[in-house]
Amino acid sequence: MTEKKPLLVIAVGGNSLITDATHMSVLDQYQAAGETAHHIAGLIEAGYRVVVTHGNGPQVGFILLRSELAKSVLHQVPLESCVADTQGAIGYQVEQTLANELRQRNLNVQVATIITQVVVNQHDPAFQDPTKPIGPFYGEAEARMHEQEDGWAVREDAGRGWRRVVPSPRPLEIVEQTAIKTLLDHEILVIAVGGGGIPVVRKENGDLEGVAAVIDKDNASCLLAKNLNADTFIISTGVDKVMLNFGKPNQQALDEVSLADIKRYIGEGHFAKGSMLPKIEAAVDFIEHGGQRVIITQPHLLEDAIVGKTGTHIVP
Repeated sequence: MTEKKPLLVIAVGGNSLITDATHMSVLDQYQAAGETAHHIAGLIEAGYRVVVTHGNGPQVGFILLRSELAKSVLHQVPLESCVADTQGAIGYQVEQTLANELRQRNLNVQVATIITQVVVNQHDPAFQDPTKPIGPFYGEAEARMHEQEDGWAVREDAGRGWRRVVPSPRPLEIVEQTAIKTLLDHEILVIAVGGGGIPVVRKENGDLEGVAAVIDKDNASCLLAKNLNADTFIISTGVDKVMLNFGKPNQQALDEVSLADIKRYIGEGHFAKGSMLPKIEAAVDFIEHGGQRVIITQPHLLEDAIVGKTGTHIVP
């Protein structure tokens, strides 16, 4: 048998599909997905197997807002169904743009999107302490209005504005993992665990049931990367590199950093909750469970980052 190509799990941020406040339409997101697909295809051309995961914070927020505006004429959409909707819609965008890019490069690689459920604990304390930002950014006054009138939990998000926050329980099990691995074993590029997966609980009789939450996509992607024994876990986000003292005059970019040092930086409070901290914690989890490298960088830098030219590289 031929040796398997190295496996990358690439977690693409949902915010990266929305370049700015004037480019939020479905077509704008499709075009942004195409930009990212171009660079993922470059990694495939370079000889890697790939699983793509993605966030969905803004997109889930849009669906919930539409549901809220239309509640006088249509039923409202449960949060877990919103996650499923975004898995299909974003998966379609990434799948089609990737397939087109691969065809243009004369690469005979099939792409498949798996609607993915992720099991959580129904007693997870996250259900009592919502922290996961979803939807668009608001000014404080508008966010407080939603808090009062719609019962939202809202928080300020890393200096960028105010957002709705929802429960984000810890992922325990990826239900469709065997299907994902089977596709990978047949050299099919897989898009899975969209938005962190559809959150479900396993009842006493073994049945699955959806719950109102959004799982952090980096934590769920890390779980998948660990379970698939991925060679590298890549977190694609809105910055070239992770920063110490972010936004301050003494801001410092991290190039290659050891597990011990990144844990020390966490303890020193360098990374914002709901923003960079979950990514760093997912990176630590991957390395502590045998992973060899985590790369954090922007989507358009993926090809340069994989060969060490840019990005933050977290290693054992």
